[in-house]
Amino acid sequence: MTYFADVGALARKDLMLELRARDTLPAMLLFVLSTLVVFHFVLPSDSSELAAKGLLWVAILFTALLGLSRAFAAEREQGVIDGLVLATRDRSAIWLGKALAILAFLGLAEIVALPAFGLFFTHVGGGTIAGVVLADVGICAVGTLLAAMATASRARELLLPLIFLPLTIPIVIGGVGASVAGHPGKYLAFLALYDAIFGLVAWGSFEYVVTE
Repeated sequence: MTYFADVGALARKDLMLELRARDTLPAMLLFVLSTLVVFHFVLPSDSSELAAKGLLWVAILFTALLGLSRAFAAEREQGVIDGLVLATRDRSAIWLGKALAILAFLGLAEIVALPAFGLFFTHVGGGTIAGVVLADVGICAVGTLLAAMATASRARELLLPLIFLPLTIPIVIGGVGASVAGHPGKYLAFLALYDAIFGLVAWGSFEYVVTE
């Protein structure tokens, strides 16, 4: 119970900081809407649904990347991360609390982005919504671990995309497949398997990453 209390406290801390500063979520909302507007005018009117859904997933990934780039900004700028690491608690709680906060930001951005995509391009079906939910879990699990790795580097703004985007290729494959397939079950199962494997890897390795 203490573990989940720590997770809840860390997640609430990030959410409260965002409510006060309002520097991550507005940027994510503006970015994803701007991206969809640009794609709306760039994509030819006779393009396939597959192309449109592919652009949706590109917008989601880069919106998540924008949020992840700010994930440990407050801890880095104020030296809080050292105190969190030195605390006599399970350090994986830091990862889970941060991932939940980023998941909340990304979910709020998608609540706006998905209706906008339906307005600009094509309808958003149940397979797309289910794929987005499962993909968000994987994005936040992997992205939080990589953001913690990148925050110690001077070139963190460059390093994070370089290590994050290749690992999200399976998410794009599963997400696009779930969005356009008539029977998206196998793609949703693929995303769930990705979440389980990479979630366990991130949970188990975060302590070693954050102490380096």
